[in-house]
Amino acid sequence: MTEIPLQQHVAPSGDQMTVRDLASCPPPERWHDWVEYDAKAWPRKVERHYEIIPTICFNCEAACGLLAYIDKETQRVKKFEGNPYHPGSRGRNCAKGPATINQVNDSERILYPLKRAGKRGEGKWERTTWDEVLNTFAAKIRTAILEDRRDEVIYHVGRPGHDGYMERVLGAWGVDAHNSHTNVCSSSARFGYQIWCGIDRPSPDHANARFILLISSHLETGHYFNPQAQRIIEGKMKGAKLAVMDPRLSNTASMADYWLPTWPGSEAAVLLAMARIILQEGLYNREYMRNWVNWQEYMAAEHPQDAQTFERFIELLLELYAAYTPEFAAQESGLEPAVIVDIARQIGRAGTAFAAHTWRAASSGNLGGWQVARALWFLSVLTGSIGTPGGTAPNSWNKFVPAPFLKPPPSQVWNELLFPPEYPLANYEMSILLPYFLREGRGKVAAYFTRVYNPVWTNPDGTSWIEMLTNEQQVELHAALTPVWSETAWYADYVLPMGHASERHDLMSQETHAGRWIGFRQPVLRVYQERHGKAVQYTYQANPGEVWEEDEFWIELSWRIDPDGSLGIRKYFESPYQAGEKLTIEEYYRWIFEHSVPGLPEAAAEEGLTPLAYMQKYGAFAIPEEKAPVFSLNERELKPTDLAKTHIDERSGKIVRSDGTAIGVMVDGKPCEGFPTPSRKLEFYSPTMKEWGWPDEAVPGYTRSHVHRSRIDQSKGEYLLIPTFRLPTLIHTRSGNAKWLYEIANANPVWLHPLDARRIGVETGDLLRVSTDIGHYVNRAWITDGIRPGVVACSHHLGRWRLETGSGTDRWASALVRLGRDEQGIWRMRHREGIRPFESDDPDSARIFWREGGVHQNLTFPVHPDPISGMHCWHQKVRVEPAHEGDRYGDVYVDTQKAYAVYQEWLAMTRPQTSRPDGLRRPLWMIRPYRPAAQAFKR
Repeated sequence: MTEIPLQQHVAPSGDQMTVRDLASCPPPERWHDWVEYDAKAWPRKVERHYEIIPTICFNCEAACGLLAYIDKETQRVKKFEGNPYHPGSRGRNCAKGPATINQVNDSERILYPLKRAGKRGEGKWERTTWDEVLNTFAAKIRTAILEDRRDEVIYHVGRPGHDGYMERVLGAWGVDAHNSHTNVCSSSARFGYQIWCGIDRPSPDHANARFILLISSHLETGHYFNPQAQRIIEGKMKGAKLAVMDPRLSNTASMADYWLPTWPGSEAAVLLAMARIILQEGLYNREYMRNWVNWQEYMAAEHPQDAQTFERFIELLLELYAAYTPEFAAQESGLEPAVIVDIARQIGRAGTAFAAHTWRAASSGNLGGWQVARALWFLSVLTGSIGTPGGTAPNSWNKFVPAPFLKPPPSQVWNELLFPPEYPLANYEMSILLPYFLREGRGKVAAYFTRVYNPVWTNPDGTSWIEMLTNEQQVELHAALTPVWSETAWYADYVLPMGHASERHDLMSQETHAGRWIGFRQPVLRVYQERHGKAVQYTYQANPGEVWEEDEFWIELSWRIDPDGSLGIRKYFESPYQAGEKLTIEEYYRWIFEHSVPGLPEAAAEEGLTPLAYMQKYGAFAIPEEKAPVFSLNERELKPTDLAKTHIDERSGKIVRSDGTAIGVMVDGKPCEGFPTPSRKLEFYSPTMKEWGWPDEAVPGYTRSHVHRSRIDQSKGEYLLIPTFRLPTLIHTRSGNAKWLYEIANANPVWLHPLDARRIGVETGDLLRVSTDIGHYVNRAWITDGIRPGVVACSHHLGRWRLETGSGTDRWASALVRLGRDEQGIWRMRHREGIRPFESDDPDSARIFWREGGVHQNLTFPVHPDPISGMHCWHQKVRVEPAHEGDRYGDVYVDTQKAYAVYQEWLAMTRPQTSRPDGLRRPLWMIRPYRPAAQAFKR
């Protein structure tokens, strides 16, 4: 941009301003004293002096950079803007980033730790101290460890917000306690990727692609949507074509060159038809497939009588997928055959610059949804676009997680409440089934932490979670670590206020693009106070009230669990700089920045800073490519020292250690690192699937969903409900006070195509009753051409509720409800009052104009755990009809006995492998978010 001086316009500092000054961020050399005019004082020119300190957004996984503007007069954060020095977001944030100021200043916040004063779930609370909290939980956890009940400690996290920290904490405690939200989010897609390449997340290089294929709406609601949306648009501006498979006309689909409104669950059929066309027309990358697909293993195992050649393998592929014609895919999906052929050809011609992504949506909605990710990756394999410029890489090639000091050894414990024998291949913990496992007497929980997670509201069948959490024989002690009140916190023993984006320390690195970076979330008011000479021992001393951060909380708790070091825990929380002294949070990050981030010490030294001071100043660091390359990492050549005491398997080319572990593979005479799979190649053929009870799923295929169109009878008023799309207000586990976002989206009506609306007899705004297998809910209709006929949609990211109104109950976004069970055990919810204006420290609370905050439909969903991936299959077969007499907006009816019966039906679909000769609970090569020792994998 040409710098054009603006005549008679002088910056408050006295510098002449330019167009560039108006269009970009304040320069870092002026962050210590940035001056702006107070807009509220206009027309007077009143200067406000700010100190700008970077941090990281906490409102989704993307971990975009923020700059906090701290008013030097009030010493409070005035606003948040984007950080241009953040390699992922590059200074451009979605609306959630600036909305952090609403969260920080939320008049409804919980500012002090609370302890229940009555029965659990009764709603009586009293303020307590952090010391009392720490001592209570330390005693409970220490007793469980001493009595060898280590599987009774469970840490259940939603969005972790940090990399590597809790794995270290739980490892130090020696427990297998990591539980997550992932099987209501993405575990199915993860499995599809993992079974191919040993890494469970994709990382597309959208900006350099020639053709982009997305499953669902990545521009506005997808995985890492802001950084990736930027690069998708960049790719389009360079000429890339964009195709979007989504039954809804999302914002992404509206920006696409091709909108493909597939019938939900049919996506794998379409993708395999495209794969067949690419094979038929010779558009595949022959050399890449010959070198990097385990075709030799497939031929030897499944076609030993055939010629063991690559040419014969291709012929067999064409035979294997002969049924996947464009006409078959069209019949399954509702797309036109010609469109399928056209896109397949464009993908083939894009070659190594084909970028593709699926994460939630189809994979998360359907039985066998992992096949969607597996079939999509197949297209990347065929085109040789794995880890290439413009292609799609395994996420670890673009993600950087630094190692801390003194890493604890893996635990010797295996917790079957997390990884039960029925799900040996589950990609993540079977967290949605915890209430049923405890009901069946499979165990109990002594100490339970829900951290920035709200299972009562987020999970299917939340009333079963209420039944579990109110049963003190099943869950003895429960702490909700949360920035704001939640439906789950209501049923806790302690509610512990944790910090928002500008009130905590974390390290974040995400696969936003073809590059590696690390971001530093930091409590900006603490940094500000320390810079100005005030000593701060704990972060809660600088935050509002006594809002703390988890990092320091876990250090303090660990010391109290093992005060004398006799349990071997305390040493992991001692200073690496002062022997025997308690680790400080500054020392933890200081050590990592000094020792574990390639290129950071050198970059800091160039500016005369320590590595910690550099990260405090800029908030992020891009790892130099020469120190962390990101393309074709499978081709990295092994060193001679790596090859010591190894041998080469003649048939497969695997380079194998004496213990049988494959560390690489020979490719054209070169010892390469390969992929972290048993074959060290991309596994079109999965011996693991065959060996673990699923021989029929050994190669990519198509599973007809539990909501396949043949199972939907519209003559009975049945429809397919998709609940998995997000709305702009998706910050529900952080704070409901996002007033600027709730103005945009404050309800979640049921989308209906006009043809279906006429069939049902409703118009926009009319009440509908939507019935599932275990109950029903009542919501409003929204008639739109943006949904395909036969499918209805209702986002499950609204519908918050509270049982009473008081401090911390989040009146911005929740309805006041009555909830209870009748004599038959049926749960019923009815709205007592919708969202209303209220008086608070924020004058905008009196200006609230929306009255309905959505309907909590997840309560009416039974669990549908995929028998292989473990993912909850969100899509529902529902009956949609006009509301009955007496129905009111927001009504919910749930039968948990029916919910338990549905759980048993889906559990019966599994194939437990409990009598294996090797005694393994799970394949040793498959990843786990927290991985116990190899011995723990054996029964």
